Amino acid sequence: MKERSTRRSQPKPWKLVCGSLAAAVALLCAPAHAAPTGDPLAPAGRWEGATSGNASTPPMGWNSWNAFRTEVDEAKVLGAAQTLVDSGLAKLGYKHVNIDDGWWVKRRTGDGRLQIRTGIFPSAATGGPNGTSFKPFTDKLHAMGLKAGIYTDIGRNACSQAYDLHSPNLPQGTTAEREVGLEGHVRQDINLYFKEWGFDYIKIDACGLADFLPGSDLVKKQDYRAAAPLIERGSINRTDVKAVRARYEDVAAALKEARPNNDYVLSICAWGMANVRTWGKDVGNLWRTSADITPSWTSMLHNFDSAAKRALYAGPGQWNDPDILHIGHGEFDAANPVEVRSHFSLWAMINAPLLLSYDLRNGPASFLEVIGNAEVVGLNQDKAGHQGVVTYDSDDAQIIVKTLGNGERKAVALFNRGASPAPVTLLAGHLKLSDSAPVTLRDLWSKQSATFTGEKEFVLAPHETLVFEATGKRQLENGVYLSEIPGAINVAVDGTRQPQLDPTVHRMIDPWSSTRSGGSRPQYAGWGGAQADTTPYGQSLQVAGQVFESGLGVLSNSRLQVKNDGGYAQLTASVGVDDSTENTRQPVRFYVYGDGKLLAESAPVAFGTKAPRLNADVRGIKVIELVVRGSKTDDAPPVVATWGDAQLTRDAGSLTTAQRR
Repeated sequence: MKERSTRRSQPKPWKLVCGSLAAAVALLCAPAHAAPTGDPLAPAGRWEGATSGNASTPPMGWNSWNAFRTEVDEAKVLGAAQTLVDSGLAKLGYKHVNIDDGWWVKRRTGDGRLQIRTGIFPSAATGGPNGTSFKPFTDKLHAMGLKAGIYTDIGRNACSQAYDLHSPNLPQGTTAEREVGLEGHVRQDINLYFKEWGFDYIKIDACGLADFLPGSDLVKKQDYRAAAPLIERGSINRTDVKAVRARYEDVAAALKEARPNNDYVLSICAWGMANVRTWGKDVGNLWRTSADITPSWTSMLHNFDSAAKRALYAGPGQWNDPDILHIGHGEFDAANPVEVRSHFSLWAMINAPLLLSYDLRNGPASFLEVIGNAEVVGLNQDKAGHQGVVTYDSDDAQIIVKTLGNGERKAVALFNRGASPAPVTLLAGHLKLSDSAPVTLRDLWSKQSATFTGEKEFVLAPHETLVFEATGKRQLENGVYLSEIPGAINVAVDGTRQPQLDPTVHRMIDPWSSTRSGGSRPQYAGWGGAQADTTPYGQSLQVAGQVFESGLGVLSNSRLQVKNDGGYAQLTASVGVDDSTENTRQPVRFYVYGDGKLLAESAPVAFGTKAPRLNADVRGIKVIELVVRGSKTDDAPPVVATWGDAQLTRDAGSLTTAQRR
C-alpha cells in the first residue's frame, strides 16, 4: 500500500521573483504572457478536448469480428440486432451494430465506387448505375432504434488481405479492384458511408500502413501494390507518427464535412502503434491501445493494462479502447463465470467501449445476466466520464476507483490478476473518503451492502473482481482532488519528447508467433505521460521527502486543462520537482491560468526544494490551465514535476484540516 503522507507546514504562496536569481534560470523567469506565438504551452483560453463526433459516453453495442471474423452476413448481423432489441440490451445503451471486415467485393475501376458482396448482404443488390447500396440495410437498423457501423482501412488494403487469406470473402478482381481501403478515396468513401449509405460509426484499421511491404512474399504472391510502411510494428522510432496521425486527421475532416451535425463516431484502430495514445483523443472518439484481444486471461490482462493507466487521456467524447469484449469465447465462455464478470467489470470501470462480439442469437442466458447488469453498465455510461484510476497497483492485485457524477458517489473494483486467492485491504483513503467516518459498500453483483470505518479486508478468489458503489464522508467536504475527476482534464501537452514503450503492460505469449522469438517485448508507447496520483513513471508523488497521496504527476513543459463545471472558487496545489526525477539539475516553474489569463505562478523550483503552495481564485473561470515550464535542452531528460494535493474547492475561505496542515 502507499505510504501515508507526512505533512509539513507550507511556505507562503510563491510570487514572481527574478532579480536575484542566477542567469541559468533566466529563461524560466520570463513572464508567461510573453510566450512566443505558436508556443504549445501558451494558454489556449478555451477547451481543447474532444468536440467532434457523437460519443459523449463510451459506445455500446455489437461488432461482428470476434463472432464471425470475415464470415459475416446480413442474417447474422440482423439477428444480433434483433436480440439487442428483444433482450432489452438496446434500452440499456447497446445501440451500435457494427459490420467488421469481409463485407466488400471490390472497388469499381470506372469510378472508384465500392461494391458490396451481395451474396452475403442480399439487400444491397439494389441495381441501377450505383450497383450496390447498404441503404436498405442501415434503414432496417435505424427502424429498430439502433445505429449502424462499418469498417475500412486507412491504407490501400485491409487486414484480412494480409491475415485471413483463407477467407472466401476477400476482395476480388484486379490489383486495383482489390484496393478497398481509404487511401486515395477518403472523401469519396466517407461520403458514401455517411451521406449515401447512412452509417453512424466507422472503425478504421491500419494494416494498409504496416503489412504490405516492398519485396515481401505477401505482396508478390497476392499481386498487391507494395507500400513502404508508415507503421513498423516492432519499432516506435522507425514509425512515422506524424504521417499516421495526418492520415486519420484527413478522415476526421471528411467526417465533419459529411456530418456537420457531429452525428458520427470515429474509431481509430492502430492497435496502440504510432503513439496513438497521445494524439488519438485529438482526432477520433476512441482509439485502440493494443493489439487484437484473444479469448485468454493473459490477453485480457495485456489489453486492460494498455488502457488502465491512461485515465487523464480519456473523457466525454474521447475513450481509450482496449478492444472488443471477448465474452463468449475461450476462457470467457459460459464455463468461466468469474472470468466473464471480471472482464466485463474491468471494461466498465475504465470506460472502455462495451462492444459485444459473440453470436447473440445463440448465447446463454448467463451472459445476459452479466452484460445486462444495469448498475455495472451505469458505471461505464456515467455522464461525467471519469475513467477509473488505479489507486493501488501490483502484479497480483489492483484497486481501481472511479468517481461518479458530481463526486458524491464512488465505484471501486478489487481485482485479483492471479490464479491464487489474493488478500486485499481496502482503505477509505483509496476512495478519498474519510477514514474516521463510516463507508458503505454496495456490491453491484451480489446486491449486498456492508459498512466499514477506516479499512476492510477481503480475500479475492482467483481471477475475481468485486465491484462496489461506495458512499461516505469525503476527505474534501467542500471540493474535489483533481485526480478524482480525470474526465474533466485534457492533457493538451504532456511533455514527452520521444515516445517510450510502456514496460508495465502485461506481456503475454504472442498468440500468432508463440515463442519463436527471443521474448515478448513492450510494444506500446505511453510511458511518461501525465498520471493521476502517481508520477509519469509509476512512483509515489513526493517532493523534498513530502509524500502526496493525491495529485497529478507530469513532466516539465506540459500543459493540462481542467473544466470548472462545478462552480469551484479556489484551486490550490503544492508544487515541486518530484524526488523520483532523473533530471535533478534543472529547475521548473508552475503556472495557473484561467480562461487564458495568468492567475498564479511560482518562482523557479529546484530539486530538493520544499513544495510551495499555489493558490488561484477561479470564481467564474470555465477552463483552468496548469503549465510546468522547464529547459528544453536535448541533452537532459524532462523533469518529473508534481502538482501535489491539487484540488478545487467551492469556498475559498474555508479550508479543510488537511489543507491547513
